[in-house]
Amino acid sequence: MTKHLIILLVLFLIFSCISENKETNKFKVEYHGALKNMMHKGDISAKVKLTDFENLEHFYALGAAENLKGEIQILNSKPYNTSVVDSSLMFDNSYDKNATLLVYATVNKWNSFKIPNEIKTYEQLENFINLTAKTNEINTDEPFPFLIEGKPKYVDWHVINWKDGDMEHSHIKHINSGLNDRLSNKSVHMLGFYSNSHHAIFTHHTTNMHIHLVTTENDIAGHVDDLNLNNGMVLKLPRI
Repeated sequence: MTKHLIILLVLFLIFSCISENKETNKFKVEYHGALKNMMHKGDISAKVKLTDFENLEHFYALGAAENLKGEIQILNSKPYNTSVVDSSLMFDNSYDKNATLLVYATVNKWNSFKIPNEIKTYEQLENFINLTAKTNEINTDEPFPFLIEGKPKYVDWHVINWKDGDMEHSHIKHINSGLNDRLSNKSVHMLGFYSNSHHAIFTHHTTNMHIHLVTTENDIAGHVDDLNLNNGMVLKLPRI
């Protein structure tokens, strides 16, 4: 009897550990605000305070600041928020901001996948992310975060600086309102969120992805408008 009890106890502990690990590695993408409300209603008011998340570990988020006065990037709980002041890019590494749009998740562990050299364009990357997620037990009918690391051939980026009182919104006006440029052959960390069911919420209607970047030199961070990859880049997906 004692032997059987010991075996049952060991099995219980093993399955408890497995359940605990699965629970620990779960993620849920959440968001505040919606692109369609910006575009059609001119609503760029604060929807959430970043300070609500400052004590979370392994926190990843991207979005736009209140009144569209900058971009929000938080990677592994470290903010790399940017805004435009006197035509210059300014960094804010604090949580002392409000967001009019924020997409976020907590991810404890990631799996890495080499991006094939033939994957170059934004559209090719989107398809590769979808396929890789499906083959690694991620439900692609639900939103999920991803990371891209390496040195792309180029990335077109912008940091928004919306004119006070302007109620006519468009994607092109958002890009041109602040700073925008092309970054070439520089090492970056990119955070993105993939969803096929959140168009006009946190992805534009032409894509299933919303991506922001931070250079490894921490001199540029903002919204990714287009990209072209080099060889040797890496995709990271949440470990399930």
